Amino acid sequence: MTTTSWADFLAAEPELAATVRARFERHRHHVLATLRKDGSPRVTGLEVIFRDGELWLGMMPGSVKALDLRRDPRLAVHANPGADDSMDGGDVKIAGRAAEVLDAAEIARFGDAIGQPPPFHLFRVTLTEVVRTSVRGDHLLIQSWRPGAPAQTRTRD
Repeated sequence: MTTTSWADFLAAEPELAATVRARFERHRHHVLATLRKDGSPRVTGLEVIFRDGELWLGMMPGSVKALDLRRDPRLAVHANPGADDSMDGGDVKIAGRAAEVLDAAEIARFGDAIGQPPPFHLFRVTLTEVVRTSVRGDHLLIQSWRPGAPAQTRTRD
């Protein structure tokens, strides 16, 4: 399956990427889905960080979600819908793969930049799919994007 960086997504679909990023930045905590050893899903909370043209995930040392991603890098992240249930900006989901950063100096630089000293697991995410669902009038509007293709928009009544 083809993956691409956040920067490539931003270059290909700047308007959709800006909407997706704003939705994630609206709240601090979101929901990560990983795969357990037996292939069943695990959902946990986490923070999403946009920095240097990349999408990053940081995790506590030894966390089960980090161990899941080390074993199987496939993931999905669902943006927090918020306490007000307004869904302003739409419902946003990202699917992709996580690559763990193992270089101690790079992790330290990243930690300095975000004000979080190591130790922590740091993963760079590449995208396989981005989906935004919103309501326009009486219609459900579904925008989806995959690497190498333009964004598609569908409506449902």
